[in-house]
Amino acid sequence: MRFEYAAVPETRALASLRDSYGLFIGGSFMAGASVFKTISPASEEVLAEVTHGATEDVDRAVLAARQAYERVWSAMPGRARSRYLFTIARLIRERAGELAFLETLDGGRPIRQTREVDVPLAAAHFFYHAGWADKLGYAGFGPSPRPLGVVGQVISWSSPLLMLAWQIAPALACGNTVILKPSEATPLTALAFAEICRQADLPPGVVNVVTGDGTTGQLVAGHPGLDKVAFTGSAEVGKEIAKSCALSGKPLTLKLGGTAANIVCADADIEAAAGGIVAGVFVDQGHVCCAGSRVLVETPVRDELVAAVRRRMGALRMGDPLDVNTDIGAVISRAQLDKITELVASGAAEGARPWSPPCPLPDRGFWFPPTAFTDVADAHRIGRAELAGPVLTISTFDSPAEAVERAGGTRYGLAAGVWTQRGALAGWLASRLRTGVVWTNAFNRFDPAAPFGGYREAGFGREGGRHGLEAYLDGPAADVPGGVDV
Repeated sequence: MRFEYAAVPETRALASLRDSYGLFIGGSFMAGASVFKTISPASEEVLAEVTHGATEDVDRAVLAARQAYERVWSAMPGRARSRYLFTIARLIRERAGELAFLETLDGGRPIRQTREVDVPLAAAHFFYHAGWADKLGYAGFGPSPRPLGVVGQVISWSSPLLMLAWQIAPALACGNTVILKPSEATPLTALAFAEICRQADLPPGVVNVVTGDGTTGQLVAGHPGLDKVAFTGSAEVGKEIAKSCALSGKPLTLKLGGTAANIVCADADIEAAAGGIVAGVFVDQGHVCCAGSRVLVETPVRDELVAAVRRRMGALRMGDPLDVNTDIGAVISRAQLDKITELVASGAAEGARPWSPPCPLPDRGFWFPPTAFTDVADAHRIGRAELAGPVLTISTFDSPAEAVERAGGTRYGLAAGVWTQRGALAGWLASRLRTGVVWTNAFNRFDPAAPFGGYREAGFGREGGRHGLEAYLDGPAADVPGGVDV
C-alpha cells in the first residue's frame, strides 16, 4: 500500500533574498560591471541578480587576500585562528535553517537532505579544523609548518555549502587566505557564508567571494598572484587547470568526476544493499561526484537485488524540494537535464533496458524520473560515463576478481561500496579497488576526520582529516610566526 502525504513545504520566512548581490572583497560587498540571474531549478523563477566578477574584480580580491595574509592571518597565533573557525561553525549552526533553505531553493536538493546532512556537515568541518589550527606542529609535517599563502578555490554546484567548507576550513586553519569562486548555478549559500564571515568579525580579506561563470573561474584559477589552486568540477576543466598550474609551479588539488561502483556479493543483505544503493544515487539526484551510479551484483542474487531496488525506487517521492516529504528534487539546470536525457537515450539505443516507476513530473522546472538500467555492458556508454543524474546501471559479475576488474574499468577512481557479510572478502575487495574511498555495507558516509579524494581522472589530493591539511602547508617555517602555538 502506498501512503499519500500532505504537502509540508518549508516557509519562505526562513531566509530573505536580496534583489541583487555584490562581490565580497576585503570584508565588504561591492558592485561589479555586470550581473547574471540565479534561478530555482524546481520552478525556473528568478531568485536574484548576482554580480559577474571581471578581471579587475579578481585582481582586487587577490590583493585583499595578499594583504590580509601578510599583515594579519599568517602572523596570527594558531589558537586565535581557531577561535574564528569555532565562531564560524557556531554561526553556521545558528543559521542552519536559512542556509538549508537557500541551498534547496538555489540548487534543487530536497530540504530534508540539506538540513540534515549538508549544513551539519559543513559546520562539523569548521569545528574539526578549528581544533587543528593550534596543533599543526604535531600533524607530522615538521615542527613548525607554514601556510602556502593566497589560495584560489573554484567549486561546483554539487552540495555547494559543503564543498565550500571542505575547501575553506582547512585553508584558514593552516593560515592561508582565500578567494572562492562558487558555481554560477548555486551562488547564494556562498554569499550567505560571506555574511557569516563578517558576523564572525573575520579580518577583512581573509575570505573573499567572487561570483561569476566559467570565465570568472578561469580568471581566479589562472591568476599569477595565487600560491595554490583547488578546483572541484569537471575532468575536462580540471585538466586545463592542471596544465596551467604545471607551467607556473603552483600546488594544485583537484576533485573531479566519478562514477562509483557498488559491488553486491551473493552473501550480502540484499535489502540493506538495495537501500544503500537507492540512497546513494536517487536521493541526491545523482548530483554528487561519488554517486553510486553503477551496481555490480553477483549473478545468483541479481534478480533479487533488481526487485528490491525497484521496490525502493517505487516508494521515492519526487516534487517540490522545499517539501520535507520529498526524496528527489530538481536537476540543477536545463543543460544538465539535456545531458542526462541524451545519455539515457544512448543507453536504450545500445541495448540496455531502462525502467522507471510511475512518476508524474512537475509542469515547471528541470526534472528527470528515477531510472534504472539492467543488462548493461561495460562497452555501453552509460556503463562508463559520469551520469550526474538520478540514473542507475546494473550488471552482473561471477567472481570477486571480475568485480574488481570491472569496477576499475572507467577513467575515474573516486569511491566504491562493497556489500558482503564476510569481513575477509570485504577487505580483499577494498584493498584491490583503485579508488580513494571504499565503504563497506554503507554508502556516502562522511566524516571531517576522514580524507576524501580520488585517483586517475577523479582528481588528486585529499580533503578532510590530517591528510587534507597537507595540501595547505609548505613545510617547516623558518621565521613565519603562527605556524604552531603550544
